[in-house]
Amino acid sequence: MYIYIMSKITLFTILLCANFFCGNITITAQNNTTKTTTLMRPPYLKAGDTVAIVAPSGVLRNRTSEVEQAKNLLKSWGLHAVVGKNVFNQNNHFAGTDAERAEDLQKAMDDSKISAIWCARGGYGTVRILDKLNYSKFKKNPKWVIGYSDITALHNQVHNEGFESLHAMMCTSLQDDNSTISETISTFKDALFGKPLAYTLEGSKYNKTGTTSGQLVGGNLTILHTMLGSKTSIETSGKILFIEEIGEYEYHIDRMLQSLKRAGYFENCKGVLVGDITKVRRNTTAWGVPVQQLILDVLAEYNFPIAFNMPAGHEKDNRALILGRMVELVVEKEKSKVIFQN
Repeated sequence: MYIYIMSKITLFTILLCANFFCGNITITAQNNTTKTTTLMRPPYLKAGDTVAIVAPSGVLRNRTSEVEQAKNLLKSWGLHAVVGKNVFNQNNHFAGTDAERAEDLQKAMDDSKISAIWCARGGYGTVRILDKLNYSKFKKNPKWVIGYSDITALHNQVHNEGFESLHAMMCTSLQDDNSTISETISTFKDALFGKPLAYTLEGSKYNKTGTTSGQLVGGNLTILHTMLGSKTSIETSGKILFIEEIGEYEYHIDRMLQSLKRAGYFENCKGVLVGDITKVRRNTTAWGVPVQQLILDVLAEYNFPIAFNMPAGHEKDNRALILGRMVELVVEKEKSKVIFQN
């Protein structure tokens, strides 16, 4: 009886240990699969499709002309435009209450006749409605979500739901003379209609050379930073991280990058693509090195390539980027290349 009981205990222990270690192996395999899984690609647009214009963030007071220009631009491409009923509402800082902004976005997400959702502007406010959104109908009829800056929060969520999205111009990017943003508009159109995207970037002495490939993720640095610790934070392992920023102190840029670093953002990252970091504010105590060197200093211990001078972000030349798409990144001192897998 003693031997029998001990045998059962021993067998139980062996099975428990096996289950524990096998469970870890399974989890690791599942995580690796998640990191490398190809995201769902919404259908590219074609003439006759409809684009919904919504405002998940800041107020659009006195911005009706830009929305009209956006509708005309879509029309010139053979597309139809519908504007959310709450787009021009105002609730203090925002384009309507949280409920109103979420209502417009949810309606566009749920409508099978909508092929793309174009955010009218950024600012601040998207994070306040993220947890109000339901993706059940979106998953049955996925569509392109378009925008940048504050819309990074929505891109993160769409990515975690398993779909590609489009980091590109918004309605308020349009100006009286659109010839000044010709590349911004043309790359946006190319991305929407499924034409191949590839960019050759101006070289930089700060470039950390090398060749790599992976899914492109990221967006506005502040938003990426504020997503840390939430279910909307993105997994960067095996991926290439794109960052851009505007109007921050260098010490704050360093603080955000340090926070991402401590959270493991760069541990298994495949590369970093640095977009526009402009209008850097002057502190009373100078940082001492350019922002490019600041970035290199934070990431000094990693051996992945780092490319500067990607024309994407808050400046006029804001080239479209397909977030979640596999890209090849070739970084040299004289130039860099970003090639999207079609």
